[in-house]
Amino acid sequence: MSDGLDSARPPVRIGNCSGFYGDRLCAMREVLEGGRIDVLTGDYLAELTMLILGKDQLKDPTLGYARTFVRQLEDTLGLALERGVRIVANAGGLNPAGLADKVREIATGLGLDPQVAHVEGDDVRHLSFEGALTANAYLGGFGIAAALTAGADIVVTGRVTDASLVVGPAVAHHGWTSTSYDELAGAVVAGHVIECGTQATGGNFSGFLDLPHRDRPLGFPVAEVAADGSSTITKHAGTGGAVTLDTVTAQLVYEIQSTRYLGPDVTVHLDSLRLTGDGEDRVAITGVVGEAPPERLKVCVNELGGWRNSVELVLTGLDVEAKAAWVRQQLEPRLTAAEVVWSDVVPPALDAETEEAASTLLRCTVKDPSPDPVGRAFTSAVVELALGSYPGFTMTAPPAAATPYGVYRAAYVDRSDVTHTVVHADGRREVVADPTSFTPTQDAPGARPSPYPGRTDSLTRRLPLGTFVHARSGDKGGDANVGLWVARDGADRETYDARVQWLFKMMSPRGIGGLLPEAADLEVDVWLLPHLGAVNLVVHGLLGQGVAASTRFDPQAKGLGEWLRSRLVSIEDSLI
Repeated sequence: MSDGLDSARPPVRIGNCSGFYGDRLCAMREVLEGGRIDVLTGDYLAELTMLILGKDQLKDPTLGYARTFVRQLEDTLGLALERGVRIVANAGGLNPAGLADKVREIATGLGLDPQVAHVEGDDVRHLSFEGALTANAYLGGFGIAAALTAGADIVVTGRVTDASLVVGPAVAHHGWTSTSYDELAGAVVAGHVIECGTQATGGNFSGFLDLPHRDRPLGFPVAEVAADGSSTITKHAGTGGAVTLDTVTAQLVYEIQSTRYLGPDVTVHLDSLRLTGDGEDRVAITGVVGEAPPERLKVCVNELGGWRNSVELVLTGLDVEAKAAWVRQQLEPRLTAAEVVWSDVVPPALDAETEEAASTLLRCTVKDPSPDPVGRAFTSAVVELALGSYPGFTMTAPPAAATPYGVYRAAYVDRSDVTHTVVHADGRREVVADPTSFTPTQDAPGARPSPYPGRTDSLTRRLPLGTFVHARSGDKGGDANVGLWVARDGADRETYDARVQWLFKMMSPRGIGGLLPEAADLEVDVWLLPHLGAVNLVVHGLLGQGVAASTRFDPQAKGLGEWLRSRLVSIEDSLI
């Protein structure tokens, strides 16, 4: 790794082997064996994961890290060292020091002696977050860079941003400084593309029907990051899936919220980047513009919110609305929980050829600060109706015990309150300096002016939005994010541009309620990304208090984009 700015150095090849805690266990070996890389990264953390790790620590204070990473390393550490591949992972979670010790223990057992460093300082529960289960500031990539520059073979961190896993190695390799804004921004974009593993190679891709090599596991992505911050996204030859303009766009618009992507090291202007094909399974990302980072650091806070439980009742055949009304009438007087949520009932098709097709589900979810109203008191009230309610009374599963749930919220702290620290392999502690220049963090919500002139209304056919529009959706706390973009399906340039104009015109805050009735009374931001032919929607409050507390059918909004693609819209004949 370089310790000074060197524009002559070749790109650094950074592979990813994990997009979440629970990803494909054999992926670390697959990526190491599949082709040449310089650095192997793994992203194990999400807001929900921090909650899971916090619960682990309640049971055992020595835990708090991603234990699957330990299993992967036991299998591959010798191979990584033999090939000279550095490993950088945020698997340390709430206990990066504990994970670093565990890695050393594993290495000793294997007869190996890697240099292991860790990054800490993200835990800020001692500030104004008393009572929180977890409170972790999002750190940047310069701590990782310092560890690699000092010779670390393995760097484990706590809560750094997902993209920092790529930024750190790129900084170490190319010698960038804290004011190399465009270069850092390019690395953030590359990191954002590969951070979710196979989502960049066809996973969760709305164009999956045309995806090649679906008969084999999808390959994990590799980013080749150049000295100027440009990058090429690719994957190992022979692996499943594909790297195309559309699969890369799918990840670029995933959970981005606005056209400015705020990170601890740099603010990225997502509307500046451009994508071009660079051969089979190769997409180049260029033109990324960055500016100084925000002055404060974002914090992921998880608090225990209470207890929850739910049952699903099966309603079959005729009169399902009346059956649902009767069982609700019977149950509601017995329910004492603070919050009771019933799902809507959709009548099944008449004359269905199978019993399952003739059935629909009625779900009741209860939440309370105490476990008692949502435990046996709730499930007993349901079970006792088994022989005295609607005909065909049955449930999809036996009653379960109440479970605790957490509430996620974002907070912000001054950088001066956080001590970003690298603990090197020799035990030396190094504090990472804060940036000295900052940029405002506020983005005005709402639609951005379209770069295209408005099209004349001549809408003639009702077809699904997904006729030529892809989507990728997800969660950020209680908000849902949906990225929509026009498919690059071989249409000529004139047709493609006309489709983008049509999409930009349709996606206005006022029109979203018609497409997404569940969002009719919610605030929606619309952000345009012209170079990608894309629109990003932020639906505020759709997920309530976030994934762990949401009572919504799809609490992480993973299917929201596919629902939106299935909605019928008016499309001009000339665009089809």
